[in-house]
Amino acid sequence: MARHYLDHASTSPARPEVVEAMLPWLSFAADPGRVHTDGRQSRGAIEGAREEVAALLGARPREVVFTGGATEAIVAAVWGATEQRRHVVVPAVEHSAVRDASAAFGDVNEVGVDGQGRMDPAEVLAAVRPGETGLVHVQWANHEVGTLQPVAEVVAGCRERGVLVHVDAACAAGHLPVDFGALGADLLSVSAHKLGGPQGVGALLVRRGLRLRPLLVGGEQERSRRAGMENVAGIVGFGAAAATLTSALDHEAAGARARTDALIAAATAVDGVVTYGDPVDRVPHIACLGVAGVEAEAVLLGLDQAGIAAHSGSACSSESLEPSPVLAAMGVEAERSLRVSVGWSTTDDDVDGFRVAFPGVVSRLRSLRSVSE
Repeated sequence: MARHYLDHASTSPARPEVVEAMLPWLSFAADPGRVHTDGRQSRGAIEGAREEVAALLGARPREVVFTGGATEAIVAAVWGATEQRRHVVVPAVEHSAVRDASAAFGDVNEVGVDGQGRMDPAEVLAAVRPGETGLVHVQWANHEVGTLQPVAEVVAGCRERGVLVHVDAACAAGHLPVDFGALGADLLSVSAHKLGGPQGVGALLVRRGLRLRPLLVGGEQERSRRAGMENVAGIVGFGAAAATLTSALDHEAAGARARTDALIAAATAVDGVVTYGDPVDRVPHIACLGVAGVEAEAVLLGLDQAGIAAHSGSACSSESLEPSPVLAAMGVEAERSLRVSVGWSTTDDDVDGFRVAFPGVVSRLRSLRSVSE
């Protein structure tokens, strides 16, 4: 049976250019901090990748701090920003890494969203406490329903108030144009594996001139902003993915939009299936569906048996048994949603596989439920 991978928003396979770029460095052992020739070669590879990532994200190379992924970048941002002021403003639809790190290191003020999962900039900024707020979070786009957020308005308001603002761009980077410099944010987090780079590497962008206490200490790597031996191969792979996307982003985004439009059309042709999130102002690669009458986990298992990998907007099929806080904050059914997402390797055959399988899976599950009732 052919497999159809429609879970790129969770992780996307490494691009061929990424694998090719990484291979030589997997067996090249040299500390980038050493002055010998081998060490300088490693350092040169890291700095070349830093330039590529900076170019993709509209940043200066020196603003790029390589991390072990977006989660580490987020935790580092919160840890550094809450040293002086512990109050943190957190929209209810932020990723769990943002919510959990903020709760661990600060005093959280949660802000609600509308039925499409979008925050109101006025409400976010109204939650800022002069002299007390250390950080405001605003994601570029929601990771479950794909809705774009009013990131520019929130950032501008925070700058006017002299409050640090962190942007989680893991869902948007590599799928939409991201310009850190033009945005004016203080901190921005991204992950390589979400855009066809390797797993286990990401970056925290830190605005020029901003000094924060580092989360990881014990060495002078990353200009003393992130201690520990650099993942040279992973960083090189991240740079290769960024280099590819610098020229291919618009083309890939157009293809992703066409494929998610086709997935939505196929799904909503089934009675009782709706879309969640903004249908227009969304990232191009994510579609979130509400399926009436059946549990999300059962739909996922049925699709998996048909050769299709997808994800539930509810967390019931992952590590947690709790319904999705994102969907709950939107006021929609938090236990009956399905997220399908495409990426650089998605083909029309993958879309056709879903189109053929989905109606039958839902129909069978609804029939079983009717019999059991």
